[in-house]
Amino acid sequence: MRGLVASLPVTAGFVPFALVLGAQAGQKGLSALETPLMTGLNFAGGSEFAAIGLWTSPPHLALITAVTLMVNSRHLLMGAALAPFLKALPKRRVLPALFLMCDESWAMALADARARGTFSLAHYMGVALPMWLAWIAFTTLGALVGPVLGNVETLGFDMAFPAIFLVLLRGMWTGLRAARPWLVSLAVAATGHLLAPGAWTVAAGAIAGLATAWLWAAPRKTGAAA
Repeated sequence: MRGLVASLPVTAGFVPFALVLGAQAGQKGLSALETPLMTGLNFAGGSEFAAIGLWTSPPHLALITAVTLMVNSRHLLMGAALAPFLKALPKRRVLPALFLMCDESWAMALADARARGTFSLAHYMGVALPMWLAWIAFTTLGALVGPVLGNVETLGFDMAFPAIFLVLLRGMWTGLRAARPWLVSLAVAATGHLLAPGAWTVAAGAIAGLATAWLWAAPRKTGAAA
């Protein structure tokens, strides 16, 4: 219940974003059955938007698969951040639960684990499951009504995605020093988008942020050992 209540504002923010994706999928020819299969089995909005943007008839499956893997590669870093909190839990429970992990549920679960000193699988499921169900339901609804509505982006619904991330970043803020990798990641991704837009900018920003965090942490570790 604690996770469910905490998830409600973010899950509500999923609604317009999911409608936009579902409408775009419907306009590209995906049916009301194919759209929830995609969004339910992949459950990663960024890669799904990228896939729909590349969708043609017939679709270039190799290209779409490669872009999906590239965009979703950030989950490797997200899983690594959770790993210290998950090592005491049985894998038979953790691995199925991680199927439901998205950026928002990961951020909320990590913040809760850091605050309490332990990872609550029940809290995580309370956060993640409603998001997954809402994502499937409203992308399906978007696919049904999208062909009728036309270009739903003109309504400004796509602003929900960056708005959610700004709220999540605010909740994880611990000071400017700790946020330096974020700023480097933002600069690299934004520069890449301006110079050559594409899904590769997500991976480039993630790698740049990770490298920055490692480089800044290395001097502190050396000093502590000395």
